Amino acid sequence: MGRKKQRLTVKSNVFPFRHSNLEIFTQGTALFKDMFKEFRNAKKHIHVLFYICKNDPISQEFLNILMEKAKNGVEVRLLLDWAGSLKIKRSKIKELKDAGVHFSFSNLPKAPTFFYTSQTRNHRKITVIDGKIGYMGGYNVGKEYIDLDPKLTPWRDYHLKLKGEGVEDLQRQFLLDWSEASKTNLLQNEIYFPKLMKGEVCHKIISTEGFLLEETFSDLIHQAKKSIIIGSPYFIPSKKLLNDLILALRRGVTLTLIVPYHSDHLLVKEASFPYLRQILSNGAKVYQYKKGFYHAKVFMIDEEVCDLGTANFDNRSLFLNHEINCFIHEKKTLNEVFEILKQDIQHSQELRLSDLNSLGFSTKVKEWIAKLFVHFL
Repeated sequence: MGRKKQRLTVKSNVFPFRHSNLEIFTQGTALFKDMFKEFRNAKKHIHVLFYICKNDPISQEFLNILMEKAKNGVEVRLLLDWAGSLKIKRSKIKELKDAGVHFSFSNLPKAPTFFYTSQTRNHRKITVIDGKIGYMGGYNVGKEYIDLDPKLTPWRDYHLKLKGEGVEDLQRQFLLDWSEASKTNLLQNEIYFPKLMKGEVCHKIISTEGFLLEETFSDLIHQAKKSIIIGSPYFIPSKKLLNDLILALRRGVTLTLIVPYHSDHLLVKEASFPYLRQILSNGAKVYQYKKGFYHAKVFMIDEEVCDLGTANFDNRSLFLNHEINCFIHEKKTLNEVFEILKQDIQHSQELRLSDLNSLGFSTKVKEWIAKLFVHFL
């Protein structure tokens, strides 16, 4: 019932081709240093959407900066996914509102499909400052993202900073999400859409609420002539995408997959094993990243188009979550991403089919259990 209702109400946006200047961050400390500096320089408005924000020092610093700017007259709006940010205390929310921060949770569960709607998370990460500077990508706000969680350090992720035409689309998507969550429509307010310069990098931003993402990825796989590179913390593809990848391999396209060696969630690693066996048996190369935890989301076709964004290569991102991705069509930036991927492969261990066929009993049990929950992984 929940999925049927979602199909009837799903809203996705394919924005036009834009030109912006892009900067890629692969370390959380550098990203948040840069972002917090831009927060402090904000003159008019700050709009922020994250999936996860926690009750730890980096989260407190993040929230304190937003409160400081609100007290100084800057319009601040903070939108957090209710499930991803459960650790935000009510007292902190009151403190934010008392300081003048406009705050809302997104994607609250709704009757009568409480369970299903509790699984449709807003997984987007969007930051827009004065309508001129934007950020999007894989990082959330928490200590693990700045390498302070011993189990997951160092954290490997990709995040984009945009200056130029594409910021308009990030702003528009944020305000759409804000309108849905807070029932306040600000899309007609021109102050949030200043005139923007044309940057050097051609790109297109696509936001999805399930379903469209599978079609988008499928089209890209069908276009591949030489190579496909996928980086994802979770590899649990739909049946359609798995078949597309296998057909690409059989027509001579090379497939390279980067996944973590260590997992950050229960059963997700074991859930990927049946799919990994199938692509390995058809000639794919699979690398398990070992220099920390790999959380990046990247999808490159023929070194001609590359997707960087928030969507994982799994059922949750394909059919449940709200995601936002940036598809890049510019050689210099593509080369930069390709060099980053080569570094990540160097810090990885190749996984072979024989490794998956000789798993211990306890791992096989976990794999069997994971199959029961695969639609929510």
